[in-house]
Amino acid sequence: MKKIEAIIRKSKFSAVKEALHDVGVNFFSYWDVTGLGNEKEGHVYRGVSYSTSDIQRRYLSIVVNDSFEEIAIKAIIESASSGEVGDGKIFVSDIKEAYRIRTGEKGGKTLN
Repeated sequence: MKKIEAIIRKSKFSAVKEALHDVGVNFFSYWDVTGLGNEKEGHVYRGVSYSTSDIQRRYLSIVVNDSFEEIAIKAIIESASSGEVGDGKIFVSDIKEAYRIRTGEKGGKTLN
């Protein structure tokens, strides 16, 4: 099993969610996060332009069976990419084990 963590633009969340559902990833968690990066978002307020180093993003945490790793990553990249600096990052790590609390089952079948 793999854990895929993705940090994406908030404006791309709906497209990423739909793309993941389209490839069969129907469960994941997400949070609104603020971070620092190479992108500097510019804002205009009453005709005055200013920038801030705090960047609003959405953080997704997805656990998939090994066979879904590349499929899920491809779905995220294709739906989250704008081609601009600040599109986000994806991190992948191994999951040793998973348990379903209700039944006590363990292993990859708990992800279904």
